[in-house]
Amino acid sequence: MAPEPLFLDRIESPIGTMLVITDAAGALRALDWPDHEARMRRLLRRHFGAEGTGFTLAARPAPAALREALLAYFAGRADALGGIAVRTGGTAFQRAVWAALRGIPAGETLSYGALAARMGRPRAVRAVGLANGANPVAIVVPCHRVTGADGSLTGYAGGLERKRWLLAHEAAMQPRGWANAGTPG
Repeated sequence: MAPEPLFLDRIESPIGTMLVITDAAGALRALDWPDHEARMRRLLRRHFGAEGTGFTLAARPAPAALREALLAYFAGRADALGGIAVRTGGTAFQRAVWAALRGIPAGETLSYGALAARMGRPRAVRAVGLANGANPVAIVVPCHRVTGADGSLTGYAGGLERKRWLLAHEAAMQPRGWANAGTPG
């Protein structure tokens, strides 16, 4: 079986250059940062096999609609990312967690426990945290919207400064008088 061709684009953002991996159909496969490129490549190998046999990676611009959606998000459109097609590997449980993450609206945060409960798996808090940490698609699959039980910022693969910036950016996109409806615990 021939390796699947994947394509790498670099798109500037207010929090650094994004590494955007897409497939031949234009679906987003990974999004990360140059200072975390080793992690991104490790996740690609985990999800799609070794580079060269499981997939190939070549430079090519991401589809215009994807680029425009990412830029619109950074320009202040909270709903800009919802239509982006994402295709990942991972286990069925990881994919369920990543789908649940996309259900957290911009401007809200949830704790790992609240996310597990929302998925109907209230005892799977640790597994939800591990799946969150293995998310290959930053921002679009918004793992940055998950906080500690006390609302504190916990680890983020892209770095806590980026997480802090993303949450502040999303809070600023909300209408006046809005308050985070996140559920601690």
